[in-house]
Amino acid sequence: MPGTLDDTSPGAVPAGGPALLVTVTGADRPGVTSALFTELAGTDAQVLDVEQVVVGGVLTLAVLVGTAEPAGVASALAGWGEPHGLEVTCTVREPAAPAARPRRLHVTLLGAPLRPAAIARTTAVLAERGANVDRVRRMSSTPVTSVEFDVSVDATAEEVLDLRRALAAEAGRHGLDAAVSPGGLARMGRRLVVMDVDSTLIRQEVIELLAAHAGREAEVAAVTERAMRGEIDFAASLLQRVACLEGLDTSVVERVREAVVLTPGARTLCRTLHRLGFTLALVSGGFLEVVGPLAAELGIAHVRANRLQVVHGRFTGRLLGPVVDRAAKAAALREFAAAEGVPLHRTVAIGDGANDLDMIGAAGLGIAFNAKPVVREQADAALNVPYLDAVLPLLGITREDVEDADLADEALARTPSTGAAPAGR
Repeated sequence: MPGTLDDTSPGAVPAGGPALLVTVTGADRPGVTSALFTELAGTDAQVLDVEQVVVGGVLTLAVLVGTAEPAGVASALAGWGEPHGLEVTCTVREPAAPAARPRRLHVTLLGAPLRPAAIARTTAVLAERGANVDRVRRMSSTPVTSVEFDVSVDATAEEVLDLRRALAAEAGRHGLDAAVSPGGLARMGRRLVVMDVDSTLIRQEVIELLAAHAGREAEVAAVTERAMRGEIDFAASLLQRVACLEGLDTSVVERVREAVVLTPGARTLCRTLHRLGFTLALVSGGFLEVVGPLAAELGIAHVRANRLQVVHGRFTGRLLGPVVDRAAKAAALREFAAAEGVPLHRTVAIGDGANDLDMIGAAGLGIAFNAKPVVREQADAALNVPYLDAVLPLLGITREDVEDADLADEALARTPSTGAAPAGR
């Protein structure tokens, strides 16, 4: 019943006195929030907490107020909601002893489509491990649907790892992705994002594109696959594959560059992270001859990749300098972070193969992107959708944030150089 007082409901408020939880639900429209707080202004209420959300045009507004007279506040709100077509419920919350501060996590669930059964099981796994869902919000609806759960849980680092594995396994049974990342300040501010190139930033393997011009693509592809699964040493496999390029004219590099296809969402990811002031880097077991121009095109600041030896305009089948292997990738991440003054816990590494494992392990957030099983098992988060910008929800960036920024840039681009405001509303 609107405005009724329920003094039997369990609950807890900050220590120090009783409080009243006021919950308003109904069709959303401008002015509801102002009207409620105007009504509360005539009482002794002090605002302790407030949360408002609109889903499908339906408003839910919850306000926790401290008051010496809960019944008086409830009485003041009795009948207030009816003229507005709203339901108002008031519930007394008795004080409780402060509890230990739990660990805060973000759990992101991604799928296309995202079905109720998947959310049911995800939240069941959280509950089974004592994790409480404090808040849920949609992060994107295209090209995949993603929702984020703000979670609090009293857990050790090992228990969080077990939770991540359990969520990933459950999501996998539904054909979805689940990722767990730390909450709090770890999510805010500037970051360094380091990406692998082959089969991550781009859809192909550059060594295979080069080998195709030498007529040895199938041979090289077989070795690449074994190396990415971690079945053979990456450095040894790379030298074996590079040897297949001996005698190939360097003019093929330009054709390979033209054949490179970016992973869907790659430009959106880079553009969005640049807007946020993030620093991007590429660390590749591929070749600087292709990776360097790609980085320049995308405005990426740091690059580390292998270099092919050339004599008289032809590849010798050897490399210049040490191999950029899994250890070198992790070293590059640390080096770039130090150069940018970014602590390691504020770094993100994205890769797909076993040679990315050290880099993924060294980063504050390691993301396996369409990766081999050994990588998915060890990364903090695993994405199996074909869109690289699916990384953005894991960083707390919504699709609406991206689209609004794109529209703002388009409007700015249409603005005359005289500095006049763009036409229209």
